[in-house]
Amino acid sequence: MAEFSYRGRDASGELVTGALEAASERVAADTLIRRGVTPLTIAPRSNEVSRGSGLRLFDEKIDLDDLIVFTRQMYSLTKAGIPLLRAIDGLAVNSPKRRMREVLSDVVEQLERGRELSVAMGAHPKVFPRLLVAVVHVGENTGQLEEAFQQLSDYLGREQDTRKQVKSALRYPMFIVSALVVAMFILNIWVIPTFARMFEQFNAELPLPTQILIGVSNFFVNWWPLMLLAIVAAIFALNRFKTSETGRVKWDRWKTRMPIFGDIVLRSLLSRFSRSFSVMLRAGVPLTQSLHLVADAVDNYWMHDRIEDMRRTIEKGEGLTRAAQGTNLFTPLVMQMISVGEETGRVDELLNEVADYYEREVDYDLKSLTARIEPILLVLVAVMVAIMALGIFTPMWDMMDAYKGR
Repeated sequence: MAEFSYRGRDASGELVTGALEAASERVAADTLIRRGVTPLTIAPRSNEVSRGSGLRLFDEKIDLDDLIVFTRQMYSLTKAGIPLLRAIDGLAVNSPKRRMREVLSDVVEQLERGRELSVAMGAHPKVFPRLLVAVVHVGENTGQLEEAFQQLSDYLGREQDTRKQVKSALRYPMFIVSALVVAMFILNIWVIPTFARMFEQFNAELPLPTQILIGVSNFFVNWWPLMLLAIVAAIFALNRFKTSETGRVKWDRWKTRMPIFGDIVLRSLLSRFSRSFSVMLRAGVPLTQSLHLVADAVDNYWMHDRIEDMRRTIEKGEGLTRAAQGTNLFTPLVMQMISVGEETGRVDELLNEVADYYEREVDYDLKSLTARIEPILLVLVAVMVAIMALGIFTPMWDMMDAYKGR
């Protein structure tokens, strides 16, 4: 698959640019036409343009923090009236990461050759997401590049806050579960065999819980290499399933329906959808193109397909409210807000309020997540301790009683 840069017109006549992978220029043109874009120029991306986007094993990763710093710095520099070429060149020199310095230096070279900023940034899709490039492209065409970077900075900042909240809420449960798994392996491989040898010396009749514990321990001791191999094989199979065409959709759908965490994941995705959709509409991106870009921004294949269904429904002539209603994703309150926004022409503002609503719901769920998980973890630990106590101490008490009865 080769990479091609393109310029074209969308259904509303707006100039759009970007990059896509295709087997040939003809296939790339067919893909653009199916997306509703009339191609004007399609050209293979040269090695010089795309050298920053190639797969290199030891490249530094450009994460969300780096993009937030970049957009905030660009907002400050453009607001201060510093020329674009000079601003990016300064950021390229002072960036702490080598990968970011290389990418920004390449962007500067492309700007010096007369390319637009969005085209130069779009040549590095592994660094700059498509949503970011699209908003910058609209900012260039409308003369509001400063506002575009401000919107992106706010959006990425909120995304970072949500991710930190999720990690913070999951830290304690993951620590407890990991400790239980480690404890289970230690007990079955080292502790229980010691007691088993002691019980054999006394030729005592062992109760059923003890027999089960010793049987499980013997399985761990004798078959632990096979267990590790099975775990590795299961992880490999799961990764293959998650990367397959149908498997990744089913996996992402399951994440929104799993116990305890499913509602949080779904509301977080809906918050990301509403916020990014609002940013695109506020920047002036056409409705159908906004949905196409937002479908990639949500980072969930199942949600991606539902959003693409919305886009296709709108392209058939239906309104945004009916298209959103057909996905069965939104609550009645949110549907009402979208309907009002469509009637008043303030969809971007009300979508922003929808994002705030979902973020408040996610924030509340994350704060109460530990309180909901703690009882389950306590019950799990109690059951584990009870099984160990019954399995180990019951025969010891029986042996003591038998000794006293002599």
